[in-house]
Amino acid sequence: MVADMIGNLGSPATGVVVTGGASGIGRACARALAAVGRPVAIWDVAGDAAAASAKQCAEAGVATHATALDVRDRDAIQAAAAETLGALGSIGGLVHAAGIVRPALTDVVDTDTWDDVLAINLRAEADIVVALLPALRAAGPGAAVVGISSIEGLIGHGGIPSYTASKHGLIGLTRSLAHRLGPDGIRFNAVCPGFVETPMFLPAIEARPEARARYEAKVPLGRLAQPEDIGRVVRFLLSDEAAYVNGAAIVVDGGVTAAGGQELVG
Repeated sequence: MVADMIGNLGSPATGVVVTGGASGIGRACARALAAVGRPVAIWDVAGDAAAASAKQCAEAGVATHATALDVRDRDAIQAAAAETLGALGSIGGLVHAAGIVRPALTDVVDTDTWDDVLAINLRAEADIVVALLPALRAAGPGAAVVGISSIEGLIGHGGIPSYTASKHGLIGLTRSLAHRLGPDGIRFNAVCPGFVETPMFLPAIEARPEARARYEAKVPLGRLAQPEDIGRVVRFLLSDEAAYVNGAAIVVDGGVTAAGGQELVG
């Protein structure tokens, strides 16, 4: 059954590293990939949760690996890359889903947390690509990287400036690497989720009783996204079905940005 699914999606059975894979969008991506036979490595600062996520993926019958890792640490990234390659045997994909958000509600910019947000959300993907590049090249045509950006990578948000800057930057990095490494057969794309029910976003809708309804009213499809909605798109971008998709920023927001974030009235 798994083999049939791999054939249908055209996915090479090389391993995929998923940062932030212990929860939220990262975990959904890892599970979606495991479901079609892709070995997965979960990199996450929460080591126990990473191991639990890897165990869930292993139930699909694929090889898995878990590493407790702070993606701000370049030396740790290099060590994790070598360890993961040894565990999975090959690495043909990366999903950079690790991310944090820090608000600036009283100041113009969140100066104290700016560097951490940019390091985790943006710089880490570049560092990980460098560490995995020999393995990605060895995987041959079909190797692919997907960065999790956001609709804040396309529009501004005055309350979370560092997050917005990092997500804009991730799209720029995606396009730059698509240009630079496309000739090596490695594709780079970004996914821009909207309002997703994840541990990062839930506080925004749980703080006030009316918050969920207000966000849902901004979505033409009338609901918040589930992490699995994003995971399926990421799986497609890592598959051979997306073999000619390179340098794209795919919006997965239920129509929020298409509608300009407007609420229907009348």
